Amino acid sequence: MTAVKMDMEQARFNMIEQQIRPWEVLDPEVLAVLDAVKREQFVPAAYQMLAFADIELPIGNGQTMLQPKIEARILQEVAVKNTDIVLEVGTGSGHMAALLATKAEYVYSVEIDPLLADTARANLEQAGVANVSVETGDASEAWPTHGPYDVIVISGALPELPEAFRQQLKVGGRLVAFIGAPPVIEAQLITRTDDQAFNTINLFETVVAPLRTTQPRQSFVF
Repeated sequence: MTAVKMDMEQARFNMIEQQIRPWEVLDPEVLAVLDAVKREQFVPAAYQMLAFADIELPIGNGQTMLQPKIEARILQEVAVKNTDIVLEVGTGSGHMAALLATKAEYVYSVEIDPLLADTARANLEQAGVANVSVETGDASEAWPTHGPYDVIVISGALPELPEAFRQQLKVGGRLVAFIGAPPVIEAQLITRTDDQAFNTINLFETVVAPLRTTQPRQSFVF
């Protein structure tokens, strides 16, 4: 094993032990996925040595990649099963899609930026991930094309959750979204318990980049 390869493996081990476990991510299956999916393959070459750092990494065109501990926590909370059809909104570099795909039957990931979508496709192909389709478009108001879904993950912050996302969940389906605006953004887990009922749990407070959209943002005037 080369020195660089050893350094990467040590950095991956440190990321899991020092960042992810302390964030209450203890599911052994989730930890195994984080070890198996090579995060460095989804990071621009210029930031390769920062692949495992506890920061949002730039991935081009003004977009960033979620911190490892946040991706890990999402993966644990949505509890993907091998029969699940998953929608991810905001593909970025493709890393979160790869994590979800390891546990899901199929992942549909939607990216608004055509260049990032191309990069994600290339990253996923290089990593040998075959059960992800990266589609280009604005899914900020939901993406009914392949619905309803067992799992929905929205990888950027929204001021509020459009109702259409809830309606595209199957009964028993789980959705994770980041709702609010800085300084307080709440990561929420929403579960559809029956046709008319939803259970919402606030998981943690964080700050993540807003979801890109072609829709103009409404600003509140007081």
